[in-house]
Amino acid sequence: AAAAATLVAGCASTPPAPQTLREAQADFSGYKTFGWQAAPGNDGSGKPASIVDGYVRTAIANELKGKGYVEALAGTAPDLTVAYEGGSAEKLKNNPFRIGIGVGSYGSSGGGSVGMGSPGVKSVKEGTLVVHVIDPARETEVWRGSIERELGKEGVQPAVVQGAVSELMRDFPARSARP
Repeated sequence: AAAAATLVAGCASTPPAPQTLREAQADFSGYKTFGWQAAPGNDGSGKPASIVDGYVRTAIANELKGKGYVEALAGTAPDLTVAYEGGSAEKLKNNPFRIGIGVGSYGSSGGGSVGMGSPGVKSVKEGTLVVHVIDPARETEVWRGSIERELGKEGVQPAVVQGAVSELMRDFPARSARP
C-alpha cells in the first residue's frame, strides 16, 4: 500500500516554481514608494484598463504594501515603477496512468480494493504573469519575476490572482526602515 501511495504521489503534477531575478547593485533599503508604468495604449491615467488588470494591480499593491512600500501619490515621482504583462493560452496536460489501492476493515470484516485510471490528455487554460520593478532614477530593472498557473474553470478570479502574485513576490525584498 505504501509503494502504491508513493507511486501515486510521484505522478501528481506540481506547478512550476516562480522564476525571479534581482539586480545585484540595487539597494532596496533606499526605496520607499512605488507607482505604475503606463501600459502601451493607456491614456496615461494609470488606471487599470480591464477587470483582470485591476485584479493584478490590487494583488501587486497588496504584496508591496505588506513589505513596507507605499504607493506614491498622484503627480509625485515614485522610487520604483511597476510594470507587468500577462497572457493566457490553451495547453495540453497529460494525465498519467494512476493506480489506487485501498485496505480497510469494519468490525471483524476486512476488505481491500484496487482502482486504475487510464492515461489521457486534456486541454487546460494556463495564465502567465511577468512583473518588472524598475528604478526610474537609474532607468534599470531591479527585480523581475514570472509565474505560470493553470486557470480554473471559472477563469481568472481575484483569489487566484492574489495567490499567484503572493507566491511570485515571496522573495521580493521587504523594505527596511532607515534611521
